[in-house]
Amino acid sequence: MSQQPHIFRPDEIKAHERGGGARTIPLVNRASGTTSFINGITVFEPGAAIPVHSHNCEESVMLLEGDAIAEIDGAQHRLKAQDTTFIPANLPHRFINASDTEPMKILWIYANVDATRTIVATGDTRTIDAEHGR
Repeated sequence: MSQQPHIFRPDEIKAHERGGGARTIPLVNRASGTTSFINGITVFEPGAAIPVHSHNCEESVMLLEGDAIAEIDGAQHRLKAQDTTFIPANLPHRFINASDTEPMKILWIYANVDATRTIVATGDTRTIDAEHGR
């Protein structure tokens, strides 16, 4: 596949329901021609959280909007807009919307197009592409 530049407009991309009040908008991914990383936006409804999980590659997450808690390896860290995390591969973590009234929005970046998510409680592993219907 030849690489071509793209402009992504999140408000025009179908979000994928993640369950538990979270939905993801995939942006740069294998389908757009990337060979080295993927990214997207996840929106959390008030009070929503995703399960503790890990990835097979490094991840960085920036809080775009809202009030968040990043739980990384069991420790909770309060985040404000533009705070950015670096999470090494295989480290358990999750993000929680700390507000009961306002949504929260994060931008995530995985350091590998073959990124996977493993849910700690179940051991279930899926590719990020599969989560987004690709």
